[in-house]
Amino acid sequence: MPPLSFYAGSTALKTIQNNGISADMFSAILGASGGPKWFVLTGLDKVLFNDFLHSSNNHIDIIGSSVGAFRASCFMQEDPGAAINRLAEAYSKTVYSDKPSAEEITEKGIELLYYMMGPNGVKEALEAVNKTAHIIIARCHGLTSYESKVKQFAGLAIAAGRNAISRKKLEKSFTRLIMSTNHKGLSFSEKVNIKTEQAVLNKDNYLDALMASGSIPAVIKGVRNLAGVKKGMFRDGGIIDYHFDMRINTPKLVLYPHFYSKITPGWFDKSIKSRQCHPASYDNVLLVAPSEEFVSTLPYSKIPDRKDFETMAAEQRQSYWETVISESDRLAEHFFKVINSPNPSQYIKPINLKR
Repeated sequence: MPPLSFYAGSTALKTIQNNGISADMFSAILGASGGPKWFVLTGLDKVLFNDFLHSSNNHIDIIGSSVGAFRASCFMQEDPGAAINRLAEAYSKTVYSDKPSAEEITEKGIELLYYMMGPNGVKEALEAVNKTAHIIIARCHGLTSYESKVKQFAGLAIAAGRNAISRKKLEKSFTRLIMSTNHKGLSFSEKVNIKTEQAVLNKDNYLDALMASGSIPAVIKGVRNLAGVKKGMFRDGGIIDYHFDMRINTPKLVLYPHFYSKITPGWFDKSIKSRQCHPASYDNVLLVAPSEEFVSTLPYSKIPDRKDFETMAAEQRQSYWETVISESDRLAEHFFKVINSPNPSQYIKPINLKR
């Protein structure tokens, strides 16, 4: 069975049926939250920018929250493959004490980002001509803006309750902040409008913005204040945009290398089975994800996740993650097999989002 599955929205599917798949068909790429889940995409990520989109004549908007923002920042560098390798190396080899504090996890996260970006990564990202990074962050309101875990958990419970009633009510607890490497910001539309601020990335706030986008509530310390942005407390962008429920307004198609075929709008929606993304959000998207058959061949028949830190000894976890990273090269091989086939559309299923 193929290791990689392809799914497309209505417009994307029609476009591919008529024209096949080429780099010039895409003008945006999405990167979801998910922490270690990303390891299953490592091999695919390395070829998407180094080999595939590198040949495109289009300007590429690269949108990401949490680890998706980290990947976006790798893609923005002059050698994306090398940056992806640094991210995979640093992340997979991270080891914490038996009961790590938020301070310890935060410190390790900062070290990871410095290693991932290298000495010139921020400069390269800010000076890139044909691509723009958009880092998604959550501005906290109320109890979620405190570092006290008791207050944070109370604030998160309130936010979860609000979100259960309506995704729109989530903005009472969080405001979406999108920080971009250009002054235009990100153009998008959504059926449920979440209050959004946009700001510009620069050398003084880039690494802090990345850290904020990956700052999991009650696990990692939030980032208090970002240069060039109204003061506040900032945390994980996946709180609002876990897998995204927004239509990216871009001239061509959106490429979405994802961990799953299932798409969950926000972090709190993971437990709300009825909460789906709107079909309009994915009309222009080609989503590629590891197939169930591929995942079943991995150790423990699953892709990595944050619980591995708690359930596995360091050596066991690192061996498992390294195997997944190695096996992920199969996804890249199959991606090129499909796009170079005479009729790529035969491998594509519609994105199934029912309303």
